[in-house]
Amino acid sequence: MPMRLVLLLISALATVLVAGPAKAQAEFCDRQIEDWGGPALSNGISLHSLEWAPFGSAEWGWETYVPLIQQELGTGCAASSPVFARRLADFQTAHQLPSTGIFDPATFQTFRGLWQERRPFIMARVREEPCPDPPPLYQLGYLVASEEHADRLTRLLRRDVLEAYRRMVAAARAEVPEVANDPELLQIFSGFRDPEADAARCAAAGNCDGVRRAVCSPHRTGTAVDLYVGQVVGLGVDNTSPPSRLHMSRGATYRWLVKNAGRFGFVPYAFEPWHWEWVSPTGGYAGPPSAP
Repeated sequence: MPMRLVLLLISALATVLVAGPAKAQAEFCDRQIEDWGGPALSNGISLHSLEWAPFGSAEWGWETYVPLIQQELGTGCAASSPVFARRLADFQTAHQLPSTGIFDPATFQTFRGLWQERRPFIMARVREEPCPDPPPLYQLGYLVASEEHADRLTRLLRRDVLEAYRRMVAAARAEVPEVANDPELLQIFSGFRDPEADAARCAAAGNCDGVRRAVCSPHRTGTAVDLYVGQVVGLGVDNTSPPSRLHMSRGATYRWLVKNAGRFGFVPYAFEPWHWEWVSPTGGYAGPPSAP
């Protein structure tokens, strides 16, 4: 092999090693793919301008849902890139949708359906099964002070879920500098909620089975957690306004959860970046066997 070629190869390899995977990923995402530049442009425009109501209330743009969509598509490329458009078209084809590569509400509803199907509690509600009884007290464990968010003390979580939560937080603190540097992140501000107390608060607020509180909440199972993932100054930790949820979805904490929470058994609720539900290895939410 000519020495000049050898030197060129060494130089190219050094460039990759110095630049690291982030630059290589950026170059991959920015490369032009034939026929996907137009859809990429359309996605880049609608990302902030789409007027729609995916969960009943008006929203503008779909950036809040991009981390979940990227995870589903298996790409870290920006929503405005040709690579994202091509992956989206493949998803659309696989689900019998027009394979335009352009994001639209119909495509989102397919994503939403897949995400909902991974929440056993919600699917039980869809099947109109009775609302489950809360777990017996012996299955519940106490959070320690460092795990409870000061905004709203919660105290209890099912023991097996609490163990999974602790493993997840330990991994996040080891892998995400943002979490390692801020002990408030990933604290729990709602875990197990007593059904009777929940129903009383629901009735008092007058929004039963609304966006904010349900008569039959997954929190009654002791497997649902509301995690602190950041907040807009002046807005609550569970504020559902579009700017609040967008802010949360942009944070490194939420993006890590989207990519990694499944390792520990947790699945998301797309509308609320803070809400995660644990799924047992058997695929449900039922607790350990009853005590003899």
